[in-house]
Amino acid sequence: MDILALIDRIEELIDSGRNVPFTASKMVDPERVYELIDEIRSQFPDELKQARWIVKERQEMLEEAEKEANRILEDAKSRAEAMAAEQEIVKLAEQQRAEILDDARTREREIRLGAEDYADEMLANLEVNLGKLLTAVQRGRDRLQGKVAQRGQ
Repeated sequence: MDILALIDRIEELIDSGRNVPFTASKMVDPERVYELIDEIRSQFPDELKQARWIVKERQEMLEEAEKEANRILEDAKSRAEAMAAEQEIVKLAEQQRAEILDDARTREREIRLGAEDYADEMLANLEVNLGKLLTAVQRGRDRLQGKVAQRGQ
């Protein structure tokens, strides 16, 4: 029996069912309906079964592809976050490097100026001491010359 004939039999079964009083409903034997449904299923062509299997496989493949796409997307997000973090670390390192160089330059300038001031102070003291020494030498020479001049007379 073909599928359309079985569907016709279901229709006849419903039509021949007893009316439920005070409603538009009918009472049918569910066992007979289930038997007809099973017969319909058994008569489906193999191509239809294969088509259903193909649709199911396709759906599973789509689900797998979606899972893989989501995994790739999450991986890309993670990599992007890691790269952003690395860039932030590089920026912070460059900022710290710049600060360290500025501090080193400032410290070097302070040390150099301090050393120049110290050297200038030492040279000024040496100049004063040399001036005193030169004055003492000159006095000594003048005395010697005064003594020599007194002997020669």
